[in-house]
Amino acid sequence: MVGSKWMKVKIALGLKLNSCLYVPSTVEDSPSVAVPPMAARFSDAVSLSPTPPRDSDHRVQMPTTPTPSSSGLLLPRHSSKSSKKICAICLTTMKPGHGHAIFTAECSHSFHFHCITSNVKHGKQTCPVCRAKWKEIPFQSPTTDKSHERARINNASWAQDNTWTPGIRRNPSPRVDVSRQVATLFQAAEPDVFDDDEEVDSNQLDVAQSSSSSNNSREDHFTGAVEVKTYAEVSAVPKSNSHDNFSILINLKAPITTARQHSDGAGLPLISQTSRAPVDLVTVLDVSGSMAGTKLALLKRAMGFVIQNLGPSDRLSVIAFSSTARRVFPLRKMTENGRHEALQAVNSLSSNGGTNISEALRKGAKVMTDRKRKNPVSSIILLSDGQDTYTISNTNGSNTRSHYQSLLPVSMHLNSASGLHIPVHAFGFGADHDAASMHLISETSGGTFSFIEAESVIQDAFAQCIGGLLSVVVQELIIEVECIDPIVRLISIKSGSYKTTLASDKRKGTIEVGDLYAEEERDFLVTTDIPIYESSDEMSLLKVRCLYKHPISKNLVTLDSASDVRIQRPVVTGPPLVSMEVDKQRNRLRSAEAMAEARAAAERGDLTHAASVLENCRKQLTETVSARAGDRLCIALEAELREMQERMANRHVYETSGRAYVLSGLSSHSWQRATARGDSTDSSSLVQSYQTPSMVDMVNLSQTMVLGRPSPRPTIRPTRSFPARAQPR
Repeated sequence: MVGSKWMKVKIALGLKLNSCLYVPSTVEDSPSVAVPPMAARFSDAVSLSPTPPRDSDHRVQMPTTPTPSSSGLLLPRHSSKSSKKICAICLTTMKPGHGHAIFTAECSHSFHFHCITSNVKHGKQTCPVCRAKWKEIPFQSPTTDKSHERARINNASWAQDNTWTPGIRRNPSPRVDVSRQVATLFQAAEPDVFDDDEEVDSNQLDVAQSSSSSNNSREDHFTGAVEVKTYAEVSAVPKSNSHDNFSILINLKAPITTARQHSDGAGLPLISQTSRAPVDLVTVLDVSGSMAGTKLALLKRAMGFVIQNLGPSDRLSVIAFSSTARRVFPLRKMTENGRHEALQAVNSLSSNGGTNISEALRKGAKVMTDRKRKNPVSSIILLSDGQDTYTISNTNGSNTRSHYQSLLPVSMHLNSASGLHIPVHAFGFGADHDAASMHLISETSGGTFSFIEAESVIQDAFAQCIGGLLSVVVQELIIEVECIDPIVRLISIKSGSYKTTLASDKRKGTIEVGDLYAEEERDFLVTTDIPIYESSDEMSLLKVRCLYKHPISKNLVTLDSASDVRIQRPVVTGPPLVSMEVDKQRNRLRSAEAMAEARAAAERGDLTHAASVLENCRKQLTETVSARAGDRLCIALEAELREMQERMANRHVYETSGRAYVLSGLSSHSWQRATARGDSTDSSSLVQSYQTPSMVDMVNLSQTMVLGRPSPRPTIRPTRSFPARAQPR
């Protein structure tokens, strides 16, 4: 069978089986083709079938290891004898009398009745195997119980059970509308208001309140409070000297969750479902024609991973979009039944049509605004591999901010009056997505932008994102800075993308930080001018205060820093000893500014100047105190600057990957939060900034999953924001 024939088989079978297939160019001519390790890993895709059974500790009982069939499909080992006994939707055995009703279609293919009715419910009216157009459509009677209940009879006893009485709906005359460009799933009626969200779990609040009343801090949802540290640029300034633009570093570190004290059977730390803030997550997924084939299969696989790792208190909604947008799954809790239905909804997705990001985001925002109840944490994940062709007519990276911002509803803007504050974490997929618009969407909403360069890492990128979202321990964090000495004034507060305010008298300032993931850190540089000071041997500069909210109990916490920021004012000092902490954060800010300047030059078409800016910054960085001391942050920054230079080698390289890589790096540094770009989720990557332990754990889980089953005793790489030493190039 030649490659083209194989692709037809793949289209007819593969996407409905939710398997990512490794397809050799020919089968007969290449009987012993070796599958590369990466291809092998992703050929063992997670099946988007009903959630596997769980034991009393809620651990997944994994299915049997698959074995390649003669057709190249990965089928369960126990079913390799006869594929006719396998339901092509859920890939489990079909046997009459085993608690499952069986539906045999007019094309002679058979399926579990509850599987095929779920497909029909999501708009499918063709056979998942042969794609034959059915005249008679199976559907669940309106009088039956909910669709996730299992059939209790076989196909010979349907009429004897009133709970599962199948209805056969006859299609209208088979007249084909050749002008129809949008899949059936987008044509079913939607409610006018998305207020059908499922009840939130009130037990979370009860647990939080009981924990906060306990004297044992290990019983609380997170141990300790936010750590606040301050560092002065130098510890002493002579009395008779002044010092302009004196830098003071404010370092924050979020507390650790008790959740990471638990682990699964393979030794991987897990995030407990009862010791963290539950999440409302809306995934907005591109299913346009360009997503056909492997991209869509990998997207389904990644969504399967997300669904399996959400807890029973988390709620998920799925928006699919191409030429138009459609809510294919309402906001539901990810209980066992919720996962089953969510997997079926994702399984029903097919690719067709154009790319309408604007309508998709409006639909996602509508889910969030119309919901009757709210979980403590809310977020939207947007993935697209293309450019919006309905709102923006010319997407070449140079459009105005207003054009790009029109893609995001005003209510979703971070500083809008709506008070939504729901970040959109955008993922640009492949070389053809519009990185500029995706970056601005995320930036405007307070989210991050990730560049998924290789199709195979989409699941790891999602894993890193939800690893953070499932570990929020601090919300609505605000830093207040106030001058102590009457002659001290604030010059600037360097906070990246975080909103800052400075009082008119420059004596006070604030930074709106928002949410923090467990063990996540933030660094902000405050500058002031140090005048001549003869009155004392010590000078008090600033005091720092933090205010934030507990995400579950909603209790407000106020923290004054352990001590005020002071410096010595002796008559004479020795050579100044610059703080390593301050120096490396200045390097970070300097590098981010160089990246932004280089990007602006590249957009003007001056790639030579862009590369020169990055090279000059890299050389300056290597001469700093912290870089000469081998600081890990400086090593990572140098590697990132060099990578960006290489991606600005020529216009083609910049257009296909350079722009997205730079924008993802800028997003990461401006929010001080991990984004996926290049190989940044790989343990050997130098560009591995801002990863939290929970993110690392989730990525490790993703990278060790084979058909939903972690490899025995996987190696956990050290948890760190930056690698310990440079890797050979």
